[in-house]
Amino acid sequence: MERPADPGASLARLPGKDPHNNPGDVSVDFPVSVVLPAGGTGERTGLQTPKQFCGLMGRPLISYTAQAFERVSWIQCVVVVVATESLALMRDIAQRYRHSKVRVVPGGSTRHRSIRRGVQALREPEEQVGAGTPKVVIIHDAVRPFVDEDMLSKIAMAAKEHGAAGAIRPLVSTVIATTSEGYLDHSLERAKYRASEMPQGFTYEVIHQAYQKCTDYDLDYGTECLHLALQYCGTNAKLIEGPPTLWKVTYKRDLAAAESIIKESLSQSSCVLTGDCPSALSLAASLQKAFTTQHMDLDIIPNLQGDHANYLLKEWNFIQISVNGSLSEVKALLASLQAAERALLNPVVVVWVHLSGADLPSIGETATEPAAISDLASPRLENWKTFCCTVSTSGSVSVLP
Repeated sequence: MERPADPGASLARLPGKDPHNNPGDVSVDFPVSVVLPAGGTGERTGLQTPKQFCGLMGRPLISYTAQAFERVSWIQCVVVVVATESLALMRDIAQRYRHSKVRVVPGGSTRHRSIRRGVQALREPEEQVGAGTPKVVIIHDAVRPFVDEDMLSKIAMAAKEHGAAGAIRPLVSTVIATTSEGYLDHSLERAKYRASEMPQGFTYEVIHQAYQKCTDYDLDYGTECLHLALQYCGTNAKLIEGPPTLWKVTYKRDLAAAESIIKESLSQSSCVLTGDCPSALSLAASLQKAFTTQHMDLDIIPNLQGDHANYLLKEWNFIQISVNGSLSEVKALLASLQAAERALLNPVVVVWVHLSGADLPSIGETATEPAAISDLASPRLENWKTFCCTVSTSGSVSVLP
């Protein structure tokens, strides 16, 4: 597989997930919009459903890509260009997953024709989706969901300065030329060449002019937007080395790899709620040390009040430590998560830990029964997973089903 076995540190968590993450020191202070061509049929996957609409953990792949851009505060609009027969489906996805920056437009018969329609649509902003023609347009593939804000800011800033910019990666395989009879003609020196990747950025004037001037042959057979900017606008793009996470979901096996990456990233960060109990704080501190050894993040907070309520908006899991054996605290946590609609985009794992000891009530002395815990996993909470275990001061652990 020509895919990185280890996607790299930038996939330790999904874009925008870490509240401590501050990507890039340069602020993008000009309007930027995005065009996502998503009209492909996905023939290489061998599936009936185009890969951009295939589900990853029950959610379409294209929704993850749209979310990666919507999380970036300085991106004002995301134009998704789809085949005419997929317009209703894409609009349903945008509505269901509340992609407020997404605008869906019909595409053309080829990739370039679809991108051209997306660029033209940015001159006709709809109400509540962007405001005016952007300074920079970022073009990206709908099936490349792992793009982070740091890379996007580098592309946007370089595009503004140079007129065009694009991500590149080292070639994985040697490129050869063949004769018409099927024999080797010559090979290229791999060190001198790079693979063109996405995202790519352009000033609106450059990309709009390039598509106005290009020929029908370009629109029907071309694949490289940077080449159009060079050929028809004289704009030589600034090339930026991209991370290995820019790979594209192309084959069926890539869907499984992408889902595995998403699952792993969603398990990297948790938040422990301790209340004001010293025993709970002590346990949380021990858990934090254990998480650190596994290169995972664990924050400790007393509750979700005040500034701590921001954790409800982030893709973190929750560990509720309780000493009274009552489900009231975990019920309150689930109610807060439901109100924030956290399970809409990704599953949320809630772990309830009942801390028992000589000076604390045991779970058997409370009214909590396994049936009451099971009731928490009602149909309305089907995207949430709830566990319960009791931890004694002697170190023994018992798990309720």
